[in-house]
Amino acid sequence: MTSSDLWDAETAERYDETSAFMFAPDVLDPAVRFLADLAGTGAALEFAIGTGRVAIPLVERGVSVSGIELSQPMVDQLRKKRTDIPVVVGDMATSTMPGQFALVYLVWNSIGNLRTQAEQVACFGNAARHLTPGGRFVIELSIPGIRRYPPGQAAVPFHVGKDHVGFDTYDMTTQQGTSHHYRRHSDGTVRYAASNFRYLWPAECDLMARLAGMDLERRVADWNGSVFTSDSESHVSVWRKPASGR
Repeated sequence: MTSSDLWDAETAERYDETSAFMFAPDVLDPAVRFLADLAGTGAALEFAIGTGRVAIPLVERGVSVSGIELSQPMVDQLRKKRTDIPVVVGDMATSTMPGQFALVYLVWNSIGNLRTQAEQVACFGNAARHLTPGGRFVIELSIPGIRRYPPGQAAVPFHVGKDHVGFDTYDMTTQQGTSHHYRRHSDGTVRYAASNFRYLWPAECDLMARLAGMDLERRVADWNGSVFTSDSESHVSVWRKPASGR
């Protein structure tokens, strides 16, 4: 039984609308280019493929993409756009897709949907099992905003916009977090929604990769390849499965 929140039909139907800023060309295009370059002529597997935000433009660039997704309603939304992307409905920590892949990727903080360390370790292992020798596993992940907590503050804003305001709350003893979303709709109403996650640090990711037999190849601050520093608020990390056995 996975610890992930399960997104229902209503959430899936609203996903593309509420996540419209992540579909903007200046956000999406660099991610697609980065992943397409890594996939090369090989096949790619997306964990938590969702409605196909990244997978569909990758397919349109000629990359063969498959997916694993926990939420059947999210897959239903993907199917309304394309029916030719193979998807297994299941937990990305344990579910398998037939075949091997040059690239496995997991974007937009989705590793945090697995809310136990054991499941996150299993996810890295599952990625490694799907990779061909020399293949790569890529994660896009925010750095927890704990440094921005002044004494007495209960939440950290992660997005402040005209129609959406979001705050993260953290439990420093358990590495559990909750994202709180307040969205204003065209009729003037405001809807609240929350999603739960387990945050993890880059060094913790590297250890999980090592346990899965993969080595860190590259870490940058974003899909444009900006240098990762101690002040970076996100990272895109690439681990590689050895081309031959150790």
